[in-house]
Amino acid sequence: MAVEVSRRRFLQGSVAMTVLGGMSMAPSNLFSNEKEKGELSITTKTGTGKAVLVPTLCEMCVNKCAAIARVEDGVVTKLNPNPMFPKSRNMLCPRGNAGIQALYDPDRLKYPMIRIGEKGEGKFKRVTWDEAYDAIWNGTDKFKGMKQILEEEKDNRSTFVFCAGEGMAEHTFKNFYTGFGSSNWLNHASLCLRTVVSGYGVTLGTYPQADLENAEYIIMAGANRAEAIVTPDTMDFFKRTKGRGAKLICIDPRFTNTAAKADKWLPIKPGTDLAFVLALTYVVLNEELYDKAYVEKYFKSFDVYKNHIYAEGYTPEWAEKITGIAAKDIYEIARDFMAYAPKAVYYPGRRSTFAKNDFQLRRAMAIFQALGGGIDTKGGLIFGKKLPLKGHETVAPMYAQAEGVDVDRTKGKPGYADCAIVSGGGGWVPFRNRVLEGRSLYPVRGLFVYKHNPMMNMPNTAKTAKFLKGLDLIVTIDTMPSDTVMYADVVLPECTYLERTDPVKTFGGAEPAIAVRNKVIDPMFETKPVIEILRGLTEKISKPLFEITKKYDEDVQDEIADRGEEDVYKEYDLTIPFKQSQEELNEHAVSGYPGAYEALKEHGVFYPKIEEYFKQVSVNEHVYYPEEKKAYSVQGGAPKTPSGKVECNLRSIAKKGVDPMPTWRKEYEYTVPEGKFRMLTGRHAQFTQSGTANNAMLHDLIHENYIWINKRVAKKMGIRFGDLIEVSSRAGKTRIKAYPTEKIAPDQVFFIHGFGEESEALTWAYRSGGNDNAVIEDAVEPVYGGAAMHETNVEIRKV
Repeated sequence: MAVEVSRRRFLQGSVAMTVLGGMSMAPSNLFSNEKEKGELSITTKTGTGKAVLVPTLCEMCVNKCAAIARVEDGVVTKLNPNPMFPKSRNMLCPRGNAGIQALYDPDRLKYPMIRIGEKGEGKFKRVTWDEAYDAIWNGTDKFKGMKQILEEEKDNRSTFVFCAGEGMAEHTFKNFYTGFGSSNWLNHASLCLRTVVSGYGVTLGTYPQADLENAEYIIMAGANRAEAIVTPDTMDFFKRTKGRGAKLICIDPRFTNTAAKADKWLPIKPGTDLAFVLALTYVVLNEELYDKAYVEKYFKSFDVYKNHIYAEGYTPEWAEKITGIAAKDIYEIARDFMAYAPKAVYYPGRRSTFAKNDFQLRRAMAIFQALGGGIDTKGGLIFGKKLPLKGHETVAPMYAQAEGVDVDRTKGKPGYADCAIVSGGGGWVPFRNRVLEGRSLYPVRGLFVYKHNPMMNMPNTAKTAKFLKGLDLIVTIDTMPSDTVMYADVVLPECTYLERTDPVKTFGGAEPAIAVRNKVIDPMFETKPVIEILRGLTEKISKPLFEITKKYDEDVQDEIADRGEEDVYKEYDLTIPFKQSQEELNEHAVSGYPGAYEALKEHGVFYPKIEEYFKQVSVNEHVYYPEEKKAYSVQGGAPKTPSGKVECNLRSIAKKGVDPMPTWRKEYEYTVPEGKFRMLTGRHAQFTQSGTANNAMLHDLIHENYIWINKRVAKKMGIRFGDLIEVSSRAGKTRIKAYPTEKIAPDQVFFIHGFGEESEALTWAYRSGGNDNAVIEDAVEPVYGGAAMHETNVEIRKV
């Protein structure tokens, strides 16, 4: 029986939903004056006086390690690791220790500001918070406000875009977006893990964790754990390599620190990993090395996939010509992997999209892993457990005038025709390009940015600048004057992570725990946590927004006639999610666990039986859960897909023009024209993208990035170490110093991401090194719209 629900009835039943969890200044003195500079410092010293110790969580990278801040007379003098958190296990890396400098950075944002110069010029005027909120709503003589834009667009809320970077308060900002009613949400995912998460998600039902502590055989392809992110599991894993308990195979175009610690390094042509995995699969199927019992119980369409692999002829000999990896090595790795299975891991990866075939690569990796039975089991890929939190109230009304997006690529209409599937995080590059090319379904005129830096984190910087300049209103919420902040119309300064309490977070895994970022000191200057920023903003604009909706939304007009304006407004009141303090929301979130809130305040960490289970067994070794209580297996090996099976053949996505099974195509082959080089990029353990670029402590360790060039090629071109090189492509140019080395192929170059900012308000980051996204072209992975980072060929010349 079909049941139709009218929009009015939907509104009536959807009042709330539950969710988890003065003076102008030039850039040189934009964010501080001489007196204030004296209150901040480039370095700090560990004090010896009376101190208060406050447990908190680091935000210098995505790992969120637990820390204990030492506070003396209101000054943070030291950050130490917190031994009670299973995830970080008494470790704080260089980035974590440098968190103090994020707090005391002289360049940090201090006051609300509005633009008085041209967009992108970086000329602002310091204002009060109320003046900043008023400018967002009413605009100024330099830019239009929300009121004028929405009146002109007849309340089309989707004319505004919301974007956010990764962080514990991201969902706080998303509450604002949800209540506002736009269809345009863009987060960091399409510039990071989107295809990895999605590929494993549709194949296994979730993005799993690798149990590196117990794995005995690991293939690490592209991921550079030894120097990209140094966490406890990284450290523990590499203690067991090189013949000390775990065998590591590194597949990477470059000879990295991970390769140096591997038992075998195989340089692969960039973007050809899919062919490598398909060939591994061929060997396992042809020689019947797979776990027959697991396949029989948990595989769907196994025979179809096997016949596909055979029919396409994905032999090691075929793959050798494409990947550059010898067929004998492919045979050996396939056999060894299955010999060690299920305690064997093809590491899923935790980084950006490599190539346009990345979604199919991740699917192929997940299926190959499952052939050995290493799913939801110790030493393989694990799902782990989570300790659920209670949600809180927010609003999610529907707006009749708010345009949606076209997600059906078969219609040939504008919208998302450039990627097959639109995820919850959107696709940054396709969205930006649609707007620039006039292919958007409606005008895109406003942008709210939280903890995000599109100017530095998205390929083709020139296009991003053009996109930002074309918007009527840009509001940024940030802690630092980034390149993107320079394009803002209104700047709202958030306090740093040591000055705020963030939403409590549950961390899943074999040893699940709940942890919280407690405020260490009160916010400095006029900065605020994002929840307080949004509380003030929504109090200013919520009712005026409703007044505009009343003019254009006939359903709302009918509702008011039936029930009265006061009753109807409750469904649209944007202030609801921000009325309570973050501390109150956190206490409610963990109220299902007796003693949890008190433990979080005292220790920063909670999990059931923490007082019984937690033990220190040596100077730097702790027990969190007894071995028999660890959640290595939660489903008995069954995938988390709706079918409970490993999905080999996704017929549903074939309708969207996507190969239903991992398939190699001719256009995936690696080609570099004579005289050009394939541009590769990556991460470094001492920097987190552009977010830490201005940190003086970290900058002291690495002043700038260098471009890797093959030593023989460099000699032929007359390039020596430290020479200034211009790197160019169809996207643009950047300059960077040379590092000739034999650790990269002759037709490739590489440099790490996060350098080369153009904001003059960043003392240490300004034009320090080269910006990779200035030259990386905006290639798009076609399934989820991820930015394909390794599809660009560049030219280089000595300056």
